[in-house]
Amino acid sequence: MIDRRSLLFAGGASAALAALGIPLNALAAAGLQLGEPRPFSFERLVARAKSLAGRPYVADNSLPADVLQQIDYDAHGKIKFNTDNALFREGPGAFPVTFFHLGRYFQTPVHMHVLEMASGDGFAREIVYDASYFSMPADSPARKLPDGAGFAGFRLQESRLGDQKKLPWETNDWVAFLGASYFRAIGELYQYGLSARGIALDAAMPDRPEEFPSFTRFYFEPPSSDSSAMTVYALLEGPSITGAYKFVMQRGRAVLMDIDARLFLRRDVGRFGLVPLTSMYWYSETVKPTGIDWRPEVHDSDGLAMWNGAGERIWRPLNNPTQTRASSFADKSPHGFGLLQRDRVFDHYQDGVGYEKRPSLWVEPIGDWGEGAVQLIEIPTDDEIHDNILACWVPKAPATAGSSYSLKYRLHWAADEPFPSPLARCVATRLGRGGQPGQPRPQGVRKFMVEFIGKPLEAIPFGVKPELVLTASRGKFSYIFSEAVPDGMAGHWRAQFDFAAEGNDPVDMRLFLKLGDQPLTETWLYQYQPF
Repeated sequence: MIDRRSLLFAGGASAALAALGIPLNALAAAGLQLGEPRPFSFERLVARAKSLAGRPYVADNSLPADVLQQIDYDAHGKIKFNTDNALFREGPGAFPVTFFHLGRYFQTPVHMHVLEMASGDGFAREIVYDASYFSMPADSPARKLPDGAGFAGFRLQESRLGDQKKLPWETNDWVAFLGASYFRAIGELYQYGLSARGIALDAAMPDRPEEFPSFTRFYFEPPSSDSSAMTVYALLEGPSITGAYKFVMQRGRAVLMDIDARLFLRRDVGRFGLVPLTSMYWYSETVKPTGIDWRPEVHDSDGLAMWNGAGERIWRPLNNPTQTRASSFADKSPHGFGLLQRDRVFDHYQDGVGYEKRPSLWVEPIGDWGEGAVQLIEIPTDDEIHDNILACWVPKAPATAGSSYSLKYRLHWAADEPFPSPLARCVATRLGRGGQPGQPRPQGVRKFMVEFIGKPLEAIPFGVKPELVLTASRGKFSYIFSEAVPDGMAGHWRAQFDFAAEGNDPVDMRLFLKLGDQPLTETWLYQYQPF
């Protein structure tokens, strides 16, 4: 049963809400039950996170584990939030909020709150979970959960306003927070793909397991009536960390998120991954084992792009390695980095799930991040159901217990980089057998074809070829040259070379094209696994 202190958004609740100066339509749609008001501000949330970091972590095990286990994939799929109960269904603002139900794969209860804010201070009221918010079968095990159990996550639905409405808001969303500290957004091509996370702790560390802290509380700030943005606050909790987050999310052609994160470490962390991006890469045109699948390519992202503090533009194609690998790209005051989906041609995928429409995700630092490294973790996979790619920023200084961090950044969920380089960019990396047609193919030699396209390559005089600047951590190159790709497309060139490795360990390669002293392309980095 709902605690008598809770206020039902109807009838007798009206006077109490009005006494607080809280507009009724700013709080909830009819049917949502709200708890008592409690003081709230972002600084209060930061103080709470800091206070929690000084105490041992206590997991929330208040819900019956056997019931959550019964809500398996099939049972969870039959539970649908009733949009008649959507928060902000009647405003203010354009975007109603709906909620995910708990289940076997989302067992951590997440508590949702709605705010009434005034000059940064205000009140928070918990949205008290009730099974009646959801449509579910009469025999659903979810009905065994107690009132007030909490939720698994939330969605921001598309605009409900006529002048902004492109899709029915009841069945279309543009942001989703679900599971641990994971969240994602659609890009301008109206497709979900890769995810972001609040934090990544000890990913791919050989001597300790990865930790997955959770957003345990969210606070929704009612937007102004004409706003295209939504402001949401979150509390992060885990055995090694606590944190307070402020998300200001805008729905335009792309989705933009301005994020203010304040973090407090309970204990030492080996790999402290800030601003983590998580994606899936199975295979592409680069390396595809024979007969692995009927589709030419399967990936949510095909490369890591970096714009480092020295101004260099870098493209690192992704790999599906034979064993987990971590690559580190040292930097100081980076301009940004991101996991991108550059290949936008349907015929390269031949699948109806929209791989060619998956968003690219770019991280734009706000302020100076100092020294550290963009780190890339690549994990072997033999299926598309696994997110096996992680990119994050790791500060140079060790992450020790008692440390605190304040970080601001902007996430761009779009079709392409928000700050494109004036240089030609890499659009394909292809590997094959080394040697020349009609001659015996030498063992252990691979042929590389690296394609670039862009305006600097369009301006090359007829009969002139750009020079390859090519290095490797070890091994030997041969048959090195560049040529225009014979497809009639201006500015489309490829660099070709054969490479013989020495030993079986991975080889780091580096390449760009230049004319005289002038670079023409971004820098291609590649980690080649001899085979």
